[in-house]
Amino acid sequence: MTTLVFGHKSPDTDSTGSPIIWAWYLNQIKGTEARPVLLGEPNTEALFMLERWDLEKPEIIDSLAAGTPVVIVDTNNPAELPGNINDADIQAIIDHHKLVGGLETKGPIDIRIEPLACTATIMWKMIGKDLAQMPRSIKGAMLSCILSDTLEFRSPTTTNEDKAIAWDLAQDLDVNISEYAAEMFAAKSDVSAFTEAELLRMDSKEYGIAGKQFRVSVLETTSPGQVLDRKGALMDAMPGVAEADGADQVLLFVVDILNEEATLLVPNDLVKSVAEKSFDVQVEGDTVVLPGIMSRKKQIIPNLKV
Repeated sequence: MTTLVFGHKSPDTDSTGSPIIWAWYLNQIKGTEARPVLLGEPNTEALFMLERWDLEKPEIIDSLAAGTPVVIVDTNNPAELPGNINDADIQAIIDHHKLVGGLETKGPIDIRIEPLACTATIMWKMIGKDLAQMPRSIKGAMLSCILSDTLEFRSPTTTNEDKAIAWDLAQDLDVNISEYAAEMFAAKSDVSAFTEAELLRMDSKEYGIAGKQFRVSVLETTSPGQVLDRKGALMDAMPGVAEADGADQVLLFVVDILNEEATLLVPNDLVKSVAEKSFDVQVEGDTVVLPGIMSRKKQIIPNLKV
């Protein structure tokens, strides 16, 4: 039976590229029949990666048959996975996020979770000497994942291992990191084709604290004006998205990659209170700028207070 490899819902570059990388490894190195799939439409940066490296877009699935062998990458949170994930036969988990709990397996499995910026970095280490057999397209996906998750090494989640592996891959591929990252971020910044609801769900995580459920959304861009020009429509769409997704509130952080800051949209008193308690700021108006805030995983979610 074919093993399905997938990441979280609302797939970004890492959750699009890492399933492709690991499915290649299982098929070509381990002799295990595997197929990468997605749990949603990939973002524009991930689509750019697929086109740039001539990779086939994985099938998007919306259901999972009981007993299907699966490898979960770039998450271990059941809320970010198919609703019946515990009916699947989970074979392995490869991730770089905190351990959430709630997944059940049929037996002992391989788990690799490391405090690195990117799942693909962990995979590079796991594949080891077999990297010599990896085609350029898969190495290109690996480099793209690392540059995306580290925001070209600007993110505070970046480690020296992430940097060293990215530089090694770039040298092997004869790619200029700065130039390639700029192309990636330009692709990520073009959100003109998306509705407000799609933008609010594009890169988001569910998070609960003090009895409140939040959808914590991040839009990383080199052109924050393109998003902030739509702030009225985005705030108008928040109640509907929150209700449909079982959340009390959507928190939208527009991350300015180049200026290394985030702008939080403040549609109501609840978000104002969260902003002031979480980031020690005074909020005036319907936005607040948070200097130095780049990472949802390391700087936003751990600091949230209600």
